[in-house]
Amino acid sequence: MNIKRLLLTFLPRYTVGRLVIYSRLMRMEKPIGTLLLLWPTFWALWIASQGIPDFTILLAFAAGTFLMRSAGCVVNDFADRDFDGSVERTQNRPFARGLVSTEEAILLALILCLMAALCLLPLNRLTWLMSLPALFLAVSYPFTKRFFPLPQFYLGLAFSFGIPMAFAAVTETVPPLAWLIFAANVLWTLAYDTIYAMADKEDDLKIGIRTSAITFGNKDVAAIMLCHFWFTFLMIILGIQIRATWPFWLVLPFIVYNQIRQYRQIKQRNRWVCFRTFLENNHIGLLWFVGIVAHYLWLSIQMAYAH
Repeated sequence: MNIKRLLLTFLPRYTVGRLVIYSRLMRMEKPIGTLLLLWPTFWALWIASQGIPDFTILLAFAAGTFLMRSAGCVVNDFADRDFDGSVERTQNRPFARGLVSTEEAILLALILCLMAALCLLPLNRLTWLMSLPALFLAVSYPFTKRFFPLPQFYLGLAFSFGIPMAFAAVTETVPPLAWLIFAANVLWTLAYDTIYAMADKEDDLKIGIRTSAITFGNKDVAAIMLCHFWFTFLMIILGIQIRATWPFWLVLPFIVYNQIRQYRQIKQRNRWVCFRTFLENNHIGLLWFVGIVAHYLWLSIQMAYAH
């Protein structure tokens, strides 16, 4: 039984219809955005807690990430409501098809932001303070496509703020190590979201939206690979800083392989190939997470044997 049929069992048909539309506004059927937000946040939580994150903090960040990503999607569709119908990949979104009103979208975004704020309750005051610039970046990002030549860089800032927040929640401070991971993730986000922008490049040129794929022009592929290189370089520095053991370094060749594979795919500049390549960045985030978790597991095993 699918979700819609299950809801119809308990709720009126009109209510179910609105809930389905709202879930599409929140991109619940496309979890890639939530995962790309979660991986760097989880990297930070594991490192800040030396491999043993507090369950309450972990749950708060997982739920908050989902809710804020959902709110960001709603605000994005609201901001792009006059453009999505002209873009092949987005022409079936709720706003583009006239299925939702601006009032509904604003109310939904506010509710999601308030629910995300509730996730902060078990966390410390510094984390609350760090959430304010995070909220501003998340809500303002969709509007930067009107005037900022590299909105994907701005998105990188928004997508990375969970990192210093994680350190703040665990250690009640934001050390230089947090900003190292922050910088690495900004570069990674700029890389994969430029690939995402390449998929819409033709349509974006017609409607006058700014993207990094347009700003970089014919150098888009080179810029993406340069961002990937420096992202990986900073993650290597991170490994040195945390004195990473062999499991951390074991994932490195697989990540480099994924990046080389992305280069081979995106150099064709085929929009659907670019979109599929964007989705594959989930593997890179997962691989680094596995490497970090395995590093701390190996350390705990060594300590157990030492005692």
